Amino acid sequence: MTDSDHALVRAIRESLAGAADPERAAAQQRYMKSEMPYRGISAPQLTALVRPLLASYEPTSRGEWEATVRDLWDGATHREERYAALALARHRAARPWRDPALVPLVRHLVVTGAWWDLVDDVAVHLAGAILVGHPGEMVPVLRGWATEDDPWLRRTAVICQLGRGADTDLELLRHAVESNVDDPSFWLRKAIGWALRDLARTDPGWVRAEVARLDGRLSALSRREALKHLS
Repeated sequence: MTDSDHALVRAIRESLAGAADPERAAAQQRYMKSEMPYRGISAPQLTALVRPLLASYEPTSRGEWEATVRDLWDGATHREERYAALALARHRAARPWRDPALVPLVRHLVVTGAWWDLVDDVAVHLAGAILVGHPGEMVPVLRGWATEDDPWLRRTAVICQLGRGADTDLELLRHAVESNVDDPSFWLRKAIGWALRDLARTDPGWVRAEVARLDGRLSALSRREALKHLS
């Protein structure tokens, strides 16, 4: 990291600390069941605080950018710092680096994030972005994650194609769903239902067929979510 990178991380932390609302922070931490404390900053406030700090950020290399993301993420004392790290990870200047070489960082964010508010952002905007640009390399990675021991890697494999509509890789989605359909975890059952419901907007026939094919294995939660907007 360069001096400017350290200065950026310091500025983000100081800005978030300066906007802290302890009463709201306690409520946020209880609601999110988070071990890491909050500053008590709303999502719109966070965007307003972080966006100006990132506006002029121009990393000179992939290594510099990744190191800055990791520093902000791994050194976080409050959850908003991790939200800011994700904003940095999605920075426009880093778009060319959303490729298979980014997979180790994506995996790190998923495994250490280990909760839906962080993992879902990574799944859709980072893992999903790599899949779109580099399907040949990323599909095997996601197929592997679908059967990992870590439930958040499995959730990532299930939901990483949200919003892709007609461009959804149906075989990848089928593999991710079927690999996790018997898991009792709420987070995986919800993810399966969410992924199928999202696809039902553009391919209701496929979703109905999958729900029928998995009848008896699909949880009530997954089934209800999958068919939520289908008559």
